[in-house]
Amino acid sequence: MTELEQAERLQSAYHTLRNEVAKVIVGQSTVIDQIIIALLSRGHCLLVGVPGLAKTLLIQTISQALDLSFSRIQFTPDLMPSDITGTEIIQETDTGSKEFRFIKGPIFANVVLADEINRTPPKTQAALLEAMQEHHVTAAGHTYYMEEPFFVLATQNPIEQEGTYPLPEAQLDRFMLNLWVEYPTFEEEVSVVRNTTSSRTVTVNPVISHQDLLAYQQLVRMVPVADNVIEYAVGLVSKTRPNNPDAPKLVKENLSWGAGPRASQNLILGAKALALLEGRMTPLIDDVKRLAIPVLRHRIFTNFNAEAEGRSTVNIIEELIR
Repeated sequence: MTELEQAERLQSAYHTLRNEVAKVIVGQSTVIDQIIIALLSRGHCLLVGVPGLAKTLLIQTISQALDLSFSRIQFTPDLMPSDITGTEIIQETDTGSKEFRFIKGPIFANVVLADEINRTPPKTQAALLEAMQEHHVTAAGHTYYMEEPFFVLATQNPIEQEGTYPLPEAQLDRFMLNLWVEYPTFEEEVSVVRNTTSSRTVTVNPVISHQDLLAYQQLVRMVPVADNVIEYAVGLVSKTRPNNPDAPKLVKENLSWGAGPRASQNLILGAKALALLEGRMTPLIDDVKRLAIPVLRHRIFTNFNAEAEGRSTVNIIEELIR
């Protein structure tokens, strides 16, 4: 199968996938598209939204439509690293001797929902960080690899901050996209209430196989990118750094820290995936612009001056794009 044929097959599968997800999820089209982009790019997502917006249901539905194993971890202050990665137990063998056996934790799934990740201590956050970055877990000197594809989607509640452990910058940078789940429109909420308060049952059919998804992820890496698109992405990211002589006055006055090279990489990978989903074999600068906010907003940090003037990271990114 040629790359063009594979790209056409991906686009067809994407539309079928959207239809399957729409059986359960009303609206949230932008968030769904961005989650699919991250999955095709082998990236992870940080989902921010108030309770009750179907974040968990959305991920469960996508994992079902992709025929992937799904695991949910509810993070709490007393959660230990071994509670998510797994633990070793002593087991008696058939010969009567005893040996250690590793029992895999809930992180060993294709799609892992880390619910309220900022409610668990840094020690447990660090255990998740290793798995996200290295795609393996180390226990008692042994390394256990995750089954590919491996995708972590973490959620945060933007309202409550008491008793939480804010994610450090190094861990935030491991998330490809930071997605904000907004309230539904009036019509969408009417549809949600109508569907969820009746006896209606829905079956989500798997439309993309495990092997096809791996092939699509490889296809994204093979998409060619023009030099001017790469240069635009790198230029946009470099202008978020206050110590950069070419950074605009807006950045130098309002940001204390800018984005690193991983942001440039994620902008290009995401633009490649977006182009394929829309039937194009190479990304455009507009694709980079469309992904700039979810890629950059958790990688740049405002200072006191920005807070005093009411400037958010999103405002600054939009100004840089303009």
